[in-house]
Amino acid sequence: MFSLQNNTAVITGAGSGIGKAIALLFAKQGAIVHLPELKEETALETLQEILNAGGKGYAYACDITQPAMVADMMQQVGTFDLLVNCAGIAHVGTATSTTPEDFNRIFQVNVAGTYHCLHYGIPILIKRGGGAIVNMASIAALTGIPDRFAYSMSKGAVHAITMSVARDYLKNNIRCNSISPARVHTPFVDGFIAKNYPGKEKEMFAQLAASQPMGRMGTVTEVAQLALYLCSDAASFISGNDYPIDGGFIHLSH
Repeated sequence: MFSLQNNTAVITGAGSGIGKAIALLFAKQGAIVHLPELKEETALETLQEILNAGGKGYAYACDITQPAMVADMMQQVGTFDLLVNCAGIAHVGTATSTTPEDFNRIFQVNVAGTYHCLHYGIPILIKRGGGAIVNMASIAALTGIPDRFAYSMSKGAVHAITMSVARDYLKNNIRCNSISPARVHTPFVDGFIAKNYPGKEKEMFAQLAASQPMGRMGTVTEVAQLALYLCSDAASFISGNDYPIDGGFIHLSH
């Protein structure tokens, strides 16, 4: 069960955090993984871990905000079965404090970047007779999170994109779902705390962890396991759904 033997996956954002955990797990389950990353050296670090563990994969330098780079990367990959759109950036701010530049930057990476991968990736899946797509949304797409205006906008778009793709390509045997994590402990979280709350790291970490009803943050492995399920044959009857993985945040917080 959950074997990805004889599968090839394209996973964006695999240089760190959730994307990296997904790449490592998919390779462990037998998939050949293709890792496009903004900085090729971070993709190569993940790839090295995969190769060391006996897995197979390839790394690419690819800025997903640039359509031509994505088209070129997809051409190099050739054919694949699974697409995981995990690359994304965060932003802190309200509608009034978010600058037009920041708004556009978040849109370009989180929304346009996802679109570019779908635009150039879906024809490949159609040609090979189908496949599975997982997009990384967020609980910010489903509920109000303070000071996350641009980020919420982008993840709401990813959620809607997922439903649209699932509907449009059902006849092509392509399944498309999204995952909406709550706060997950990644290097980004540590960096965010260190930058914004110097000297109060432990206190802030505890505060952020306590904001989930389960009293802790999620782990990257937990999110990766959900992505594995959705991309595996075990989920062959599932498309057009979003899966919150949130420690009870959406329904048990109030």
